[in-house]
Amino acid sequence: MKRTLHIESNSCAAVDNLGRKTFRMELRGDAGLMHSGQFVDIAVPGLFLRRPISVCDSSEGSVLIYYKVVGEGTARLAQMLPGESLDVLVGLGHGFDPLRCSGKALLVGGGLGAAPMHLLCRELRSLGRAVTVVLGFNTASEAVLLDEFCAMGASLHVATMDGSLGVRGLVTDAIPAGEAYDCFYTCGPMVMMKAVCKALGDIPGQASLEERMGCGAGFCYGCSCHTASGTRRICKDGPVFDKEDIIW
Repeated sequence: MKRTLHIESNSCAAVDNLGRKTFRMELRGDAGLMHSGQFVDIAVPGLFLRRPISVCDSSEGSVLIYYKVVGEGTARLAQMLPGESLDVLVGLGHGFDPLRCSGKALLVGGGLGAAPMHLLCRELRSLGRAVTVVLGFNTASEAVLLDEFCAMGASLHVATMDGSLGVRGLVTDAIPAGEAYDCFYTCGPMVMMKAVCKALGDIPGQASLEERMGCGAGFCYGCSCHTASGTRRICKDGPVFDKEDIIW
């Protein structure tokens, strides 16, 4: 669905103590309600291709996203001011399935892969599920959403590569040992998610895959990947896939 959304806020590190080059943008308008793991595709003024960004939170009139400045598109987004409008495709992709968990869920996010975990955590908590959240960052200054996860009653564990916050090392080093989970969910760099799926063995899970996208709606097949079920489009058939279906 194509919508015109208005920027309510577009905050950087100087305002919100977010990581360097990390921004939080709230968009308002007729966006509809989106689910965890879905994404929006934003038309950046002056550029041809849209920018797909995972949804961090969603209500009928608001969408919250986190993004990092990594190229010209996100750099232009970072310069936009409250009150400006954006052409946005909303409600894209198949997201996480919180109903797969009947008791205790494990959420593992790397970097800004923490963002879609936020909405998923809220969905799981609304179903009465116990949630353990494990997040990994390079350094403490890049950590986001820690207070928000704690406020939802999640058990939070953090790893940083330099040891400036939580456990020193990889996100897999911070996963509590000896815990039993019904299901796990993960989002972040591909190499991280591969390691998470391997570390969690036979526990069923879902992972949100990353890939460059052209149309963002499944028409161009530019983000196709091979799975156990054949060739799938990450933008349309995913971005969330069952662990058992992923061919790393």
